[in-house]
Amino acid sequence: MAGKLYLCATPIGNLEDITFRVLRTLKEVDLIAAEDTRHSIKLLNHFDIKTPMTSYHEFNKYDKAKYLVEQLQNGISIALITDAGTPGISDPGEELVRQAYEAGIEVTSLPGPAACITALTLSGLSTRRFAFEAFLSQDKKEKQRILSQLRNETRTIIIYEAPHRLLRTLKELLEVLGNRKMTLLRELTKSHETVFQSTIEEIIEYYGDKEPKGECVLVIDGKSEKELEKEQKAQWETISLEEHMKLYLQKGMSKKDAMKAVAGDLGISKREVYQRLL
Repeated sequence: MAGKLYLCATPIGNLEDITFRVLRTLKEVDLIAAEDTRHSIKLLNHFDIKTPMTSYHEFNKYDKAKYLVEQLQNGISIALITDAGTPGISDPGEELVRQAYEAGIEVTSLPGPAACITALTLSGLSTRRFAFEAFLSQDKKEKQRILSQLRNETRTIIIYEAPHRLLRTLKELLEVLGNRKMTLLRELTKSHETVFQSTIEEIIEYYGDKEPKGECVLVIDGKSEKELEKEQKAQWETISLEEHMKLYLQKGMSKKDAMKAVAGDLGISKREVYQRLL
């Protein structure tokens, strides 16, 4: 009989946040796959967990996932843990889960801490809809591409950032997104937890001559629908009505549907579009 893969969330700072279910599972499984065994051994020692560990991280995830799946097929039960938080969220866990499913292995997730959700609920910004970007790419072109995609994002945006890159990223965010409301959160669940509600510009000014300690979570207000509509309308007004129509006609729309789309873009009636085209 095949083993089972358990995705076990671990504390993001405060050890008291671990669940009874996770503790029991870590003691009962045959093997624990940890992102960094040197880091996780401290957690296991604290809770007197003697289960053997093996490393599973970004640089060995493909081959190691294959090995772990073979162990699961042989009846070994495995718990996957990350350095902090929920496996699969901004870590290599997704590859093991994918391979496990492909092999017909049963997978279950044991809920617990996740820095992105903790930050979102503490941010004071809208929690109804959000876009999670984790750590932005350090490749300059790729980073700009992602930021450009976020320019008109109406959902709350969540980004992770290292303290030594914070100021540079904040300046890039200001340049692309404008001066939005933002909450900067540091040292979540720890004794020096900080929640800084302000704007991107003011946070840049505050950290202009000081580097924060600990990894940061940036929660950024999405662009309002009203502002987005205003910008789009202004953009449409830079081209002629004929050019506007042509854009939709080239997409294969009928003349009637194109007129309806143009009217919606400009906030006018189809009748007015028709009359102005005469």
